[in-house]
Amino acid sequence: MTVVARWFRERVPLSGDQLRALTNEPVPNHMKHWWFCLGGTPAYLFVVQIVTGILLAIYYQPSSSTAYESIQHITDDVAFGWYFRSLHKWAATLMVAAVILHQMRVYFTAAYRKPREINWMIGMCLLLCTLGLGFTGYSLVFEQLSYWGATVGANILSTVPLLGEPLKKMLLAGAVYNEQTLPRFFILHAAILPATLVLLILAHILLIRLHGVTELRFEDDSSGPEHFNFFPDHFYTELILGLTLMIVLSALATIFPAAMGQKADPLVTPEVIKPEWFFYVTFRWLKLFGPTFAVLSMGLIVCAMFLWPWIDGWLRKVTRTEEASTYVGIVAVLVIMALTVWEAAVAH
Repeated sequence: MTVVARWFRERVPLSGDQLRALTNEPVPNHMKHWWFCLGGTPAYLFVVQIVTGILLAIYYQPSSSTAYESIQHITDDVAFGWYFRSLHKWAATLMVAAVILHQMRVYFTAAYRKPREINWMIGMCLLLCTLGLGFTGYSLVFEQLSYWGATVGANILSTVPLLGEPLKKMLLAGAVYNEQTLPRFFILHAAILPATLVLLILAHILLIRLHGVTELRFEDDSSGPEHFNFFPDHFYTELILGLTLMIVLSALATIFPAAMGQKADPLVTPEVIKPEWFFYVTFRWLKLFGPTFAVLSMGLIVCAMFLWPWIDGWLRKVTRTEEASTYVGIVAVLVIMALTVWEAAVAH
């Protein structure tokens, strides 16, 4: 081992002291609480998605005539195929939840304020890319619900003024769902969106390193040091979270494995079309207000969220209170939860 270590050090001249010097940026004391480590959670889950996605892609065939059968083969015949497919599904679900919770944490701690406005906008792009991965991944199974969910989603997209029809044709590779649609979804899911996500994560981490983590102080904080080292202290926290997530993912994949629904039939429209849980609020909003108003209002809400650092400054100036955005956020979260539960309670 000494010979191997010497050989490696000669070719990679990086000592432990140098590694600590590179990584030991001061981390605020509040980051010792696990709920402030939600930024690393979706990154870990994204790595799980990449690894399991590559394994699934070995057997998956992105064609409307073979996609369903290839996934059935993975689930029933390939050794541990059911496990890796279930792991991929549950990691996707938890990743969406983790990104949403992380964005909520940033919002309610006002960590988007000057000079971190750009990083907030990058975080919003990360959220939208994650939702896009969820939508395209759900559609790749080519089940009855996923097929019609993709069709309905494309029709909703077509209601966007001016750009709707071109965007729909770009998504479906044509005016309607066709033989080229599933390969288009696969390229989006397996290449374009992951590559975009990687670039956004790198930009996100770079800005965090440049600005540092937002400082938060609490009344119950001890009088100890205000900062601690990233390595090994914070690294251990992230490692423990990763190992815990692996146990949770394995348990979910084993107890609630991914099942196979009915194969997609373009000639038979299901009575009820069910999206993934993270689109429940969107579906309920569409049912309440109709496609045109719902799409326009949701677009306005998304634009407002991108510009929230500046809207927050205007609210504080008008209301003369620092907590104005907090009240808006509480109302928004309650509305989102109510619409999600409402849609979930409807028989599907």
